[in-house]
Amino acid sequence: MRIEILKSKIHRATITEANLNYVGSLTLDAQLMEAANLIENEKVQIVNVNNGARIETYLIKGKPGSGVCCLNGPAARQGAVGDTVIIISYGSMQFEEAKKFKPSIVFPKEGNKL
Repeated sequence: MRIEILKSKIHRATITEANLNYVGSLTLDAQLMEAANLIENEKVQIVNVNNGARIETYLIKGKPGSGVCCLNGPAARQGAVGDTVIIISYGSMQFEEAKKFKPSIVFPKEGNKL
């Protein structure tokens, strides 16, 4: 049996931009992505702590060290600059493998810095 399990989480990042006129996705600082073991185009769930919105989209790699966390396209309607979000990705694996798996969890500092 395969189950879905937490693979990566960025806990309490801050939205720095919201760009409604972009094609879609979440642009995220490449250093945060690397620290959380996330890759460009990976599917993520974004949970907005301020308004309760939960959306799924994919990642675009932002400039390393920029602290960018930009909701793009329709996702821009689900949060505002300054909102706190949790960014989550899940992996599918065999049940026994999942028991031993350790997710990558990042707790950004102010400005979405490591």
